[in-house]
Amino acid sequence: MAATTWHELMYGVIRLPDSQRRAALEQYLFEVVQRQVPILPYDAEAAAWFAFERARLSEAGLAPPYADGQIAAVAATNDLILVTRNVADFERYSSLKIENWFA
Repeated sequence: MAATTWHELMYGVIRLPDSQRRAALEQYLFEVVQRQVPILPYDAEAAAWFAFERARLSEAGLAPPYADGQIAAVAATNDLILVTRNVADFERYSSLKIENWFA
């Protein structure tokens, strides 16, 4: 998983009010997800990939969301398939493999 995705998951949980639900989600993220899913960095290679894609999309009049671009870049530069139910958010990136396991 991209470090940006980890950030988005953590941010979502942290914003929840203190509750049993929040505690359960925090426990799941730290005890299951973080231990079993590698968290891949947004590194120089990913940054370069996104810079080229962002410039290409900008020339076409598109403004890609920054977090989505980082997630796409980590997937592309690690030759991974990006799994999302929001295919439309990522299909404009070139050379990115996308699958929707939720359809």
